[in-house]
Amino acid sequence: MFSAIPAFSKKGDIIVADEGVHWGIQNGLYLSRSTVVYFKHNDMDSLSKTLENITSKYKGTKNLRRYIVVEALYQNSGQIAPLDEIIKLKEKYRFRILLDEGNSFGVLGSSGRGLTEHYGVPVEKLDLITAAMGHALATEGGFCTGSARVIDHQRLSSSGYVFSASLPPYLASAAITAIDVLDENPNLLTKLKNNIAVLWKGRL
Repeated sequence: MFSAIPAFSKKGDIIVADEGVHWGIQNGLYLSRSTVVYFKHNDMDSLSKTLENITSKYKGTKNLRRYIVVEALYQNSGQIAPLDEIIKLKEKYRFRILLDEGNSFGVLGSSGRGLTEHYGVPVEKLDLITAAMGHALATEGGFCTGSARVIDHQRLSSSGYVFSASLPPYLASAAITAIDVLDENPNLLTKLKNNIAVLWKGRL
């Protein structure tokens, strides 16, 4: 996400971000040089008020790109973003959403496809989804998904793509194999969720 954000949001654009986002996202926000406004962690009332204020303040401004940046499963708090509510606010105020699924891919949803599957939200409702492959997939690297137009722009503009080497084939192959394992063994996700429940019960 640290290289995806500056690829799309530039100086003069507006980013509304959850105050609880992890360091990698914070770094991307800084590198974008955009105007960043934070809302209270996972607080939809705070997000709604922030979007309302920005919409009023910049009413009539042309060529202003506006984004909401959130994590699906917050690294710093373990909380899940209420994506269904965020989508409603996105559509009401006409913002774009950049979603980091780094900690939720391979964990949330009936088949591990992340927050969109968890809430039953079509992925087309989101403008860009990023995820790391170093967590559930136990390899390295990451990926971005979006429309063909969005991803073409990412390829041309992202420093992480332009100024770094391609992922070694064996790491890409390991990620594909990990996804195949998840698809063929849905009991792994059931076991994971049971383990999570046990841990939460012990914590409380």
